Amino acid sequence: MSTPNSGTSPPSEARKLPRADRLLEAADRAGLVRRLGHGAVMEAVRAALERLRAEILAGAACPAPEAIERDLLERLESAARGSLRPVINATGVVVHTNLGRAPLSEETIDAMRRAAAGYTNLEYDLEAGERGDRYGHAEAPLCRLTGAEAAVVVNNNASAVMLALAALMPARPTGDSPAEGAPEVVVSRGQLVEIGGGFRIPDVLRRSGATLVEVGTTNRTYRRDYEDAIGPRTRILMSVHRSNFRVQGFVHDPSLEDLVSLGRERDLWVVDDLGSGTLLATAPHGLGVEPTVQERVRAGADLVCFSGDKLLGGPQAGILVGRREAIRRVKRHPLMRALRVDKVTLAGLSATLAHYERGEALEAIPVWRAISAPAQALRERAERWRAALGDAGAACAVLPGQSAVGGGSLPEVTIPTSVLALPPGDPHALLARLRRCDPPVIARIEEDRVVLDPRTVLPGEDEPLVRCLVEALGRSGR
Repeated sequence: MSTPNSGTSPPSEARKLPRADRLLEAADRAGLVRRLGHGAVMEAVRAALERLRAEILAGAACPAPEAIERDLLERLESAARGSLRPVINATGVVVHTNLGRAPLSEETIDAMRRAAAGYTNLEYDLEAGERGDRYGHAEAPLCRLTGAEAAVVVNNNASAVMLALAALMPARPTGDSPAEGAPEVVVSRGQLVEIGGGFRIPDVLRRSGATLVEVGTTNRTYRRDYEDAIGPRTRILMSVHRSNFRVQGFVHDPSLEDLVSLGRERDLWVVDDLGSGTLLATAPHGLGVEPTVQERVRAGADLVCFSGDKLLGGPQAGILVGRREAIRRVKRHPLMRALRVDKVTLAGLSATLAHYERGEALEAIPVWRAISAPAQALRERAERWRAALGDAGAACAVLPGQSAVGGGSLPEVTIPTSVLALPPGDPHALLARLRRCDPPVIARIEEDRVVLDPRTVLPGEDEPLVRCLVEALGRSGR
């Protein structure tokens, strides 16, 4: 913003800075004092003046007062929009963890808004007129949809796994004194996964109070490996879905049915961490075969853990379904209160589950609507964007591309799509300009060009997207 000082002394230049009250008055005229508060605006004014004074004393020229005022108002306007902002996801990654994972259906949003607006019967039985069960609101539909005997909801899948292990850790209720030492959980080495943010299955196991017993090798583990590892302190046999990678070639894993059979023989719990978790078959959509929650429940696992905000398409939650006794232990564990969800999450999850019960998930849930979008419709939408750009669209191209499901689910699986490739140039600079738009547009780079995938651009976002493209490309031209 500042230019080198040419001859004038730095103290003289610094005296050209506008007074703080002038900048405060400008912010007030723009309505920013009302939106941000006097204290926040005054702090921003002082910080801006201190920064400029330091630059000037280091040899820079003082900018024009109008430029200082304009820069301050732009910064304040950005702050007034808040740090957590809606963005347009044009990356083609359907469940984008960095962009908030699953967008919600209109019915889900309405249900959450109603729950947030006032009091609810969260823990109140309207029939009996007394305290009720907060977990019952989602339990019945979860059981109907998955075939489980019981279900409970916590705040995310990592919590679900930790709580499942902690709740099933105590000695079996046989009257026998437990063996000395920490209880053990047996897991295949090939399933000791790390997902986003450094979250590792071994760390979760340790936090739950368990001792991890690794069996097999990275690529091949057999039922007999689990059998050989079972000792007097073994409490749980665990299966972990490889959410974000695949092992191919010379590989083998025991089936969940094998683990369940072994668990029944040895009086051990079987816990299945399914990760993303889907209630719909993925193969019909060209995504390969992903195990469904229903299949894992039928296999007999005592607990199946999965996410609410990935392929399910609902709000953030960790869901546990399975056998009644296992769920009863989870509900009674002291950690349950620390990990429970609120009324808004339960309302949103219940509304999302209702889409599945009504058989409308493909049309109503944004994640599945994006996954199942017809190829021709995607191409036509990209062509409409190109046409709407007018002269700027002449240097753009609609090209074949690939979308990803994302969110740690269906690794290495992509879906054919069409993308709008923007004009060649500096793709990183163009991405930065798109991120500075309102709303920010998040895209990706392929073959040194910025491309936008219509699969993940929500209905109603086409007009603001085109407006942002015109603005960003216009800046590029200037």
